[in-house]
Amino acid sequence: MSQWDGKSKGLVFGYKIFIFFIQKLGIGWAYFLLYIVSFYYLLFSVQGRNASIYYFHKRLGFSKFNSFLKVYKNNYTFGQTIIDKVAISFGLGDRFTYNHDGGEVIKELLKNKKGGILISAHVGNFEIAEYFFSEINEISQIHLVTTDNEHRAIKDYLESISLKSSIEFIIIKEDMSHIFQINNALNNNELVCFTGDRYFEGNKVLSEKLLGKEANFPAGPFLLASRLRVPVIFVYVMKETNTHYHLYASEAKYKHRDAMDLLKQYTVSIENILKKYPFQWFNYFDFWKDMK
Repeated sequence: MSQWDGKSKGLVFGYKIFIFFIQKLGIGWAYFLLYIVSFYYLLFSVQGRNASIYYFHKRLGFSKFNSFLKVYKNNYTFGQTIIDKVAISFGLGDRFTYNHDGGEVIKELLKNKKGGILISAHVGNFEIAEYFFSEINEISQIHLVTTDNEHRAIKDYLESISLKSSIEFIIIKEDMSHIFQINNALNNNELVCFTGDRYFEGNKVLSEKLLGKEANFPAGPFLLASRLRVPVIFVYVMKETNTHYHLYASEAKYKHRDAMDLLKQYTVSIENILKKYPFQWFNYFDFWKDMK
């Protein structure tokens, strides 16, 4: 399959094993188990492995052999972000430290109850962003626009054992009712977050270069954000050590109603992040549609 299908991979049993390690033995032991799991995916997740090799070899310029070795570290880092997200959802957020560049931009929006659009990507670990703003997010709300195509059994299981997240989800639906939810959230001066790097086949797309090669991006977030007179902020939460995360936030300066201008700034922001954190690109499919 050359295109993302909207589903997260994994089995409930696998999640239960990691959660047992986190709860009974600690996060360190869950990381230790991850060495084995990462090697398994390196050998048997053919689509994900080939997509990662392409990313390291063709887009970052590493040799093919070196790229193969880097896939293991990429898998391991991705697994760590999942473990961290689950651990934090259990109330273990105090085991981690955080700092930010530009986080005050979002905090200011929250404090002033001023609506805005956040655009992130499948790099780093954006889903823990709320813990950067835990002291003030009671007076405002963050809405994450997403699909509902994760494996339902995994999602239900995690929700049944985790603390309630303060992030509300807006589910993309065929009847377009999510557009009204987005507008309502913005009219209520709340924040709406999109991930701007994945789309479904058949949906409208915009094309722009990323890491030297043309790629398709979902048109919706950029068309909507460029037409509304609200702040647009690019946000990434990157893992730096086993216990430390770094949030990057920057406000986009673009021409009103110019979606391509906004998209170009977005791709540049992703490239800048990947220069610092090349192992935290987590799109495991033929993103550039260039895999032979």
